[in-house]
Parts: sequence; structure tokens; C-alpha cells
Amino acid sequence: MNKVILIGNLVRDVELSTTPSGVSVAKFTLAVNRNFQNSAGEREADYPNIIAWRDLADRCAQYLSKGKKAAVVGMLQTRSYEVEGQKRYVTEVVASEVEFLTPKGESQQEAPRGNAAPQGQRNRRRDELVPIDDDSDLLF
Repeated sequence: MNKVILIGNLVRDVELSTTPSGVSVAKFTLAVNRNFQNSAGEREADYPNIIAWRDLADRCAQYLSKGKKAAVVGMLQTRSYEVEGQKRYVTEVVASEVEFLTPKGESQQEAPRGNAAPQGQRNRRRDELVPIDDDSDLLF
């Protein structure tokens, strides 16, 4: 089984191009935080390169930009090529799904953290339920 799931922030804008046969391809890099701290007490990050094809590539180019948060599901791919007689290897993630996690119209700095509760609900106990108004606009 070859499956990768990543959540991170784009380190630069998406690069959209087309193959000679007209197929869209998008390339971008995510900054994905590690779950642990290094010996200096700092969190390090990994920077995997992501490739998306066809309609998914077009949507990524339309909705993603530097600093936006995204979730990527795909497969790990290693390929090689030669430059001046030297063989080079590249490992990248070929995306099959991409979720855009930064709310529309917000930059990453303004977006709420994934598990943060709304301002007035941060100190609520888990067993206290809050009524939901079904007539209000839902985010999904």
C-alpha cells in the first residue's frame, strides 16, 4: 500500500503548467510540522513537493496560494533523471485529493486553528452542548 496524508501550509504559490498534450499539472510545496520538538525545544518541519494533475491541478492553482493551509492525500513517487551525466533522484507526492483548509477570503494568519473553539466557547466542558441555529448559514 502506498498512501500519504499531509496537512500543511504552502511555502510559495502553485506553479501551473501544461504538458505538450495539453494536460494540466500543478506543483507546490507544503510545510508540514513534525509532531515532536528537537533538542533545542523547537518544532521542525518537512517540505514535501506535491504534484497534482488535470482538473485537480486547475483547482489547486485557482484556490491555493502561499501561506494557505491544505490537506493532501496521495501516493509517494520516486523518479530519476540525468543532469550532465549525473543521475538525480526526486521523491514527491502525487495528489489524488486536496482539501483547501484556509477559509475563503482569509489569509492563514487570520484563519482559526483547526481545533480551536470559538471565542466564547473555549472554557466550556466537553459535555456541555451548545444549541445550533439550523437557519444560520453553514460553512459547508
